[in-house]
Amino acid sequence: MDRTPTQQLAAPGEGSATLPQGLIGHVPQHVAVIMDGNGRWANARGLPRTEGHRAGELALMDTVAGAVEAGVKYISMYAFSTENWKRSPAEVSFLMGYSRDVIRKHTDRLNDWGVRVRWVGRRPRLWKSVLKELRTAEEKTKHNTKTELLLCINYGGRAEIADAARDLAQEVADGKRKASSIREADIASHLYAADVPDVDLLIRTSGESRISNFLLWQLAYAELDFVPVPWPEFGREELWERLQAFQDRDRRFGGAIDAVGEDQAPTS
Repeated sequence: MDRTPTQQLAAPGEGSATLPQGLIGHVPQHVAVIMDGNGRWANARGLPRTEGHRAGELALMDTVAGAVEAGVKYISMYAFSTENWKRSPAEVSFLMGYSRDVIRKHTDRLNDWGVRVRWVGRRPRLWKSVLKELRTAEEKTKHNTKTELLLCINYGGRAEIADAARDLAQEVADGKRKASSIREADIASHLYAADVPDVDLLIRTSGESRISNFLLWQLAYAELDFVPVPWPEFGREELWERLQAFQDRDRRFGGAIDAVGEDQAPTS
């Protein structure tokens, strides 16, 4: 279906969509979303790529509303990657300005919904006006407890791991720890949002089957769901469908008993 940002946005629990009863109390704790397909959606309609990004605004907010209603505790949205700086200067400028304006426009609404907004990413190169709106949204919503919306802007998974390694290396240089003592938990504790649990479900729209440097550490045991619809055509009902499909996944984490027998490490 076609949606535009001027359409009416329903708050969680409102509108014509009805939350499936089977989801209540049975949803993944952390859902990550790669919002892909804005440009192709626009091109298919003979519109500029920027119009695809505008059309994705309602999809973003409707998806967050659906996450709140379903009881998803954390939802991470990949809004602008560290690689997106390679796009044309005109598109980068649009995306930065548009991110700033969308955050400003919807902060009060998210606050009313009980959503806590958090920024995840690198500070260098990020527009100061975008960072200002992110900090304002974080401060205004910091006491909310229904759902945490992690806006990943100027974010890259490799960059995050590199930053964590750099911090740990500095602690070693300062004599605060020994290099030989570093464990996986130490790396995890130095990630941008270290208190947020690993991703349970990754959704990528537009049919592409890759994770594009998104939350590499946190996706170690996530279920991956590649949805064929472009991002502007996604929303709460599509999210609920993916959450229902997630319930049928058999998550083993490398240690469960399969149909043949107990998983075992190779032996010599």
